[in-house]
Amino acid sequence: MALEKFGRIDILLNFAGGAETRVCNCHKPFHELPVEVIDWGLDVNLKGAVYFCHAVMGAMISQKSGVMINLGSVSGTEGSAGAVNYSAAKSGIIGLTKALALCGAPHGVRACCVSPGPVMTRPGMANMKTRLGRAAEPKEVVDLILYLCSDKAAFITGSNHMIDGGRTCGGMD
Repeated sequence: MALEKFGRIDILLNFAGGAETRVCNCHKPFHELPVEVIDWGLDVNLKGAVYFCHAVMGAMISQKSGVMINLGSVSGTEGSAGAVNYSAAKSGIIGLTKALALCGAPHGVRACCVSPGPVMTRPGMANMKTRLGRAAEPKEVVDLILYLCSDKAAFITGSNHMIDGGRTCGGMD
């Protein structure tokens, strides 16, 4: 649809996501989650991004340019006992991004992952620990994404950009 209307696709931003335990209000241990809740988590957090990347890759290869930005999460690198499925899906997003970068690089197509830690999108995020002592403001994440989409980042591909206030440096209790 976008290709038909605009004649090209320059940027894909896969920004959908959510922890199924919170979104589906299903606060159970992983082994007690209904399969439908697990499927929902994989559909929203991983498969949707795979499908959208699949849909635009051919056009980007044909035009010899394009940027795919996938939203990961600190949970994709740290893991989370309270969100096993979410962590697995976000880890998959990081792998997807690296594989897309390998496929796209010979054709001028880039792929990057942005993995936020706590972001002030809801009140509970303010209580999550980071080395910098606060959650990110949404604009800080947006600014990173805008940079990665710009020509200033033309040599960046296949990378996972942690924007987590130092949370993944280690030692966070």
